[in-house]
Amino acid sequence: MPGRVSIFVTCIVDQLFPKAGMAMVEVLERLGYDVEFLADQTCCGQPAFNSGFHDEARAVARHFLEVFAGAEHIVVPSGSCASMVGHHFADLFAGDAKMLERVHKLAPKVHEFTQFLLNVAKVEDVGARFPARVTYHDSCHALRELKLKNAPRQLLRRVKDLELVEMDAAEECCGFGGTFSVKFHEISGGMARTKIDSILRTGASHVVSIDSSCLMQIRGALSRDGRRVETVHLAEVLASK
Repeated sequence: MPGRVSIFVTCIVDQLFPKAGMAMVEVLERLGYDVEFLADQTCCGQPAFNSGFHDEARAVARHFLEVFAGAEHIVVPSGSCASMVGHHFADLFAGDAKMLERVHKLAPKVHEFTQFLLNVAKVEDVGARFPARVTYHDSCHALRELKLKNAPRQLLRRVKDLELVEMDAAEECCGFGGTFSVKFHEISGGMARTKIDSILRTGASHVVSIDSSCLMQIRGALSRDGRRVETVHLAEVLASK
């Protein structure tokens, strides 16, 4: 029976792509879940962690653990942030036995959105309809740390009137990488160019991913190139009817 889920919206979704978060809620409620948004939530600490500011990342991670301590399930519209909590909180608190115990207790409750649908809700078809030719971009953290390759595609294949076409560089990084795209913008731009060329070869009208940060990078590159291919979070596809 569906129960209660807490959603962790992530910084980029909250500030730039709120529709992805709202779409995730719509799908979860359609499946019968009681969805709660804990207003005290902030960040998972990934930007600070990736930039080497581990003390600052620990402070943010500690707050995350406090806010979500009573959650049954925590659903996240991002492979990147889900991986941060599930994999790197343990690195942050490796020398603190008490905090590490809290991490190990909470981490199994954290699910990237597609993981939750398939592994917890046990559903592939959420009643979505999306009449378009789409291609899927594998975001780095989701693919390499969460091992999410088939799950998003399973869900997409069950969407009515959707044609999924694989790009030849689906697993290659889009070049965003958080602060990487700022520090190494020329390399980032080159990586984006490779990704865009691969997308265009599919003839798809939409690029789908589970990470809004990747979609932001891809959208920017498409826009600068004058292309009219749209980017859309998987949650938005699954919320469509």
